[in-house]
Parts: sequence; structure tokens; C-alpha cells
Amino acid sequence: MLRIVLVRPGATDFDDQGRMKGSLDMPLSDCGRQQANRIAKELAGVALTAIYTAPCESARETANRIADGRSAKVKVIESFRNIDHGLWHGKLIDEVRRNQPKVYRQGQDAPVSVCPPEGETLQDASARVLRGIHKICKRADGVIALVIPDPLASVAQSVLEGEEMGDLWKAETDAGQWELLEAVV
Repeated sequence: MLRIVLVRPGATDFDDQGRMKGSLDMPLSDCGRQQANRIAKELAGVALTAIYTAPCESARETANRIADGRSAKVKVIESFRNIDHGLWHGKLIDEVRRNQPKVYRQGQDAPVSVCPPEGETLQDASARVLRGIHKICKRADGVIALVIPDPLASVAQSVLEGEEMGDLWKAETDAGQWELLEAVV
């Protein structure tokens, strides 16, 4: 059975500030570099057969730290590009909570129905990440790492576990974490 280490890259400045970065390409913040180093250290004893990463800088940087000293190479997967937040890029989550309380509640209760203005729905993002995961699962074995920023990491986790996505706003602020999952796709 394929086992997946789902890694949320270290934080960016936007993550540290509670802002939505979505598909904006940003480097790790100082805090994010510390998180990426911690993750790499925690995963040092895990025999990864492959490391797949989102194309953004924070994910690639985290993946490269995990790959350091391993034979497993980092492979960039375009379908792991984070969700396009459209006009919400750079907004504070608290701004949405204050200015659009219905949309904020919808993001907590039924996130797949939320679509930022000029952005991408979670449903579309879910289909995209599922295609990428299916491709990987066809050829992968052992233990692999997927380095995907949130909120797309939470979408990937819900796809892998066959469960509904939880609170969109909490998923926006998770960074520098990892967990071991069994693939059910």
C-alpha cells in the first residue's frame, strides 16, 4: 500500500500575517525556514521513494530541504499549484470575516461552494489535485512525500482520505506541518 507524507510547506510572510496567498509565489519567511528545517529533521528517518512538490517557491524550498542527503529527487507537479484566490490574494482572512460574514460562514460550513471573485472554486481545485494524485499513485510505491501549500493541502488531504473538506479559513493558516496518510484513491 502506498503511504503518503503530506507536508504543508513552511510559512511565508503572508502566512505569518494571516493573509491569503493562494497561488501567489512567495519565499519562506524566517519562521518558514525554521519550520522547513524542523520538518526535514523530523522526516530524516523516513525512507521516502519520491518527493512531489507544488511549483511555488515555499513548497520547492521545503521539498529541497527534505530531499537534502537523500536519493529521492524532487519532482514539481503543476497540478499542485495552490488555489487561485482571485481578488482575495493578499487579503486578511479577518477582512473577509468582517466584510463578508455570509461568505466567511460558508467557508466554514460548506467550503466547496465558495468561489473568490475572479478565482477558482474548491471543486475545480479538488478535481485538479485528484488528477495529479492519481497520476502519481499509478507509478509510486513505498512512502512518498507531497509538499503542497494550504489550502490546497487540505483539499488534497480530503481527497486522499475520502472525506469532506473542513473549515477553509483554518486551512489558510496551516503551515510547517506534516502527517502520514494511507492513500484511498
